Amino acid sequence: MNARPATNEPRSLAFRRERESEWLALEALLDRALPRGLSALEEEELHSLPMLYRSAVSSLEVARATTLDRELVDYLEALVGRGYLAIYSSRRGKPFELGRLLLLRFPQAVLECGRELALSFVLFALGVVVAWALVQHDGAWYFAFVGEGMAGGRDPGASTEMLRGALYDDSGGEGLSIFGAFLFSHNTGIGLLAFAVGFAAGIPTAYLIFTNGLVLGAFLGLYSSRGLLIPLLGWLLPHGVPEITAILLCGAGGLAMARALLLPGERSTREALVIAGKRGAMLVMGSVVLFFFAGIIEGIFRQTVLDEPSRFAMASFNAAWLTCWIVLPNVWTRWRGREAS
Repeated sequence: MNARPATNEPRSLAFRRERESEWLALEALLDRALPRGLSALEEEELHSLPMLYRSAVSSLEVARATTLDRELVDYLEALVGRGYLAIYSSRRGKPFELGRLLLLRFPQAVLECGRELALSFVLFALGVVVAWALVQHDGAWYFAFVGEGMAGGRDPGASTEMLRGALYDDSGGEGLSIFGAFLFSHNTGIGLLAFAVGFAAGIPTAYLIFTNGLVLGAFLGLYSSRGLLIPLLGWLLPHGVPEITAILLCGAGGLAMARALLLPGERSTREALVIAGKRGAMLVMGSVVLFFFAGIIEGIFRQTVLDEPSRFAMASFNAAWLTCWIVLPNVWTRWRGREAS
């Protein structure tokens, strides 16, 4: 039997060589997390941070128990102390935590779920195109997509003047605020359902998104056949920009859950679902804000502002601030990341 070759290497050097890569990785994460918070880390880095921290704590315990050189013990004590501050101090309540989530984590979640959001948009757009084409071909298809209660008399049997008048109905009063509150709760419920049923392999989520597109496409087909497409868009887009975006985001969250369940990749299914659930929850949080604004616009602005230029101006404004909300924080985060590196 061959004897194990002897070595004169100090135990502390061998110990450092075996584990130093993990310590350096933890140091790199802490250098970014401590000045700017855990929001500065990517999803995978947030997942690895506690594991690297526990490994550093274990290394410190071994270093103390085996009386390794004092310099190494001091280094590990400082590293573990910084790790404790980054992980546990961030769990305390912060006055602006909600703002940080909406302004940083929500846009990041939108970027991370980009593929699911694109699929959600394709499903919705497909529903719009299918219903529009069918209603243009035969008005009877309209009733297959829009129920009588939802139509409210706006159907192929209505006169063109009646359809036009519905776009400029200035009747208001206290009912407007009640109507806005109803729309907020109703549309939020649809969005939450689209996210929640993502666990069922995403099929119900895809169905909800597609059928919402069918409803919109039926309205577009009806009004387009009467030469009222532009007035309809002016009536629809001010509240439609945030409302449809919110529904698509909730759908993307549900599809992300389905993807984690069916295609977890290198992670376990449980880990993939946890990560997808966190991202989906952020999408839903931002969507609730969008539903709230859509409800206000639909219940008040749309019924009291009757000229088309103002309506399209409001739609453009909503599209602009929504784009800035999602794009600018991600650009800023990437710029800070390059600056730090």
